[in-house]
Amino acid sequence: MKQVPSTAAARIEDFLAQRRIAVVGVSRDEKGFARVMFRDFLSYGYDVVPVNPNAVTVEDRPCYPNVAAISPPVDGVFVLTAPSIAGQIVTECLSTGVPRVWVHFASGSKKLDPELIERCEKGGVSLIRGFCPYMFIRQTNWFHRLHGWFARRSPAYRAGK
Repeated sequence: MKQVPSTAAARIEDFLAQRRIAVVGVSRDEKGFARVMFRDFLSYGYDVVPVNPNAVTVEDRPCYPNVAAISPPVDGVFVLTAPSIAGQIVTECLSTGVPRVWVHFASGSKKLDPELIERCEKGGVSLIRGFCPYMFIRQTNWFHRLHGWFARRSPAYRAGK
């Protein structure tokens, strides 16, 4: 089993070093946050796989109904869904062997079931809870980089949360 980085900082760096990632919850709305982020990841050179059970294609890429349907597999999954189903997505990632999961909580609580977090730790899944990837990607604008500067000084970033 692969050693999971012990801090949020190391997990974020490891996640962003991957090239093939899925975005679960990518919106069919071209102006939606998840869709904009999807497009930006493409522009940053990532091989991004859209996941939305209600879409056939996104940005001319085949869209998958769930993580289990993705082929070939991805190196990480970015979860941009309603908080009420984020846990289901993490559970699916665990069962399909996804090694890295980043759950973005822009629209709700930063809580995941503690038992699920423990299952990720025991299963060797690198789990990032919270934080916005824009804060850590070098190509983003100054506003996001400024937020990243503050985030890097937070106890949560340096800790294993």
